[in-house]
Amino acid sequence: MDNPSYCPPGCLGAEGRLAYKLLRDLFTNYTSALRPVADTDQALNVTLEVTLSQIIDMDERNQVLTLYLWIRQEWTDTYLRWDPDAYGGLDAIRIPSSLVWRPDIVLYNKADAQPPASASTNVVLRHDGAVRWDAPAITRSSCRVDVSAFPFDAQRCSLTFGSWTHSGHQLDVRPRGAAASLADFVENVEWRVLGMPARRRVLTYGCCSEPYPDVTFTLLLRRRAAAYVCNLLLPCVLISLLAPLAFHLPADSGEKVSLGVTVLLALTVFQLLLAESMPPAESVPLIGKYYMATMTMVTFSTALTILIMNLHYCGPSAHPVPAWARALLLGRLARGLCVRERGEPCGKSRPPESPPSPQPPEGGAGPPASPCHEPRCLCRQEALLHHVATIANTFRSHRAAQRRHEDWKRLARVMDCFFLGIFFSMALVMSLLVLVQAL
Repeated sequence: MDNPSYCPPGCLGAEGRLAYKLLRDLFTNYTSALRPVADTDQALNVTLEVTLSQIIDMDERNQVLTLYLWIRQEWTDTYLRWDPDAYGGLDAIRIPSSLVWRPDIVLYNKADAQPPASASTNVVLRHDGAVRWDAPAITRSSCRVDVSAFPFDAQRCSLTFGSWTHSGHQLDVRPRGAAASLADFVENVEWRVLGMPARRRVLTYGCCSEPYPDVTFTLLLRRRAAAYVCNLLLPCVLISLLAPLAFHLPADSGEKVSLGVTVLLALTVFQLLLAESMPPAESVPLIGKYYMATMTMVTFSTALTILIMNLHYCGPSAHPVPAWARALLLGRLARGLCVRERGEPCGKSRPPESPPSPQPPEGGAGPPASPCHEPRCLCRQEALLHHVATIANTFRSHRAAQRRHEDWKRLARVMDCFFLGIFFSMALVMSLLVLVQAL
């Protein structure tokens, strides 16, 4: 008998009979249609507590947040009080929530077309009239998504709860604590929850003159960017670093322009994949800006590659390299970039000198028109010398044309090396600026 857990026969049945009697006594003249206050001018205080259980989905394109919440509401019902001593010490009972009056607290920024469904959970009713109603709920709320820093963005989504028909003079809703509870939160693979602070507001709407209090829970989210860095950002970084290598390809390979066009098409595919998942907004995501900057860089590099190839394939009939280009590009810039001809040591290349233009044989250099009256005529020797001079002049002209062609090819190599360094540095700096956001 000293064991507190011991229960004599029939005690459980007695407790059940007492609960049945209590339920019958409480609800004999009770109605759930009216506010349970003794004075109609008295405001009923409702305490709201929210526990975040799971983030089901964040639809950035439609800007809808789906959450699984546990919502607890507590209030005092004046007409549901009893003396525990009169019912065998019974101080609390659990009854269906449909039997008692419930506050019409709804989610204001609801984004679901379906009507709200009442949870069929029980309420805990205490002897002093305190009613506690715990109910699970799957909410779909509108959330303004700012993707300007995607995939390193943070979002603020608000959930506003308030009475739909009762003003602040009739029903006053207040939060329990300064924030929602995260004790039972199931970690999300895409979002990290930083907190869910609560704030009470009292607003006056244009339709009514009475104040309407509400409680706003602000869910603070930060995106886990690891998956987006691996699937969207790193491929673009590698492709952007590959694009400047088109300047390093030999012009005779015929693949310089093809490489630039292939890189541009690959970036376009990634840009389309990003556009399908992002909402259409005025603010361009950070990764979208990086894609556009990289595509612009690849476009300019391909255009410059075409111009440099035109310089490379200048034929022997082309004009000589201008003097300023010979001194600046083939001289200083070639030495700085270590672009040299075969057999020349790096840093000691000299600008090629313009070969003297061949002098065509003058008319007076030919054999005399008058017949030769010498016994051993020198006319044939002078004619032979004339032909030799013509051959030499032709050879010198050919060498000069070849030298001009080699000068243009060397100028193309110098410009290839120069733009290789410029565009590779640009791609590296842009990639580092984007990747540093992940740290």
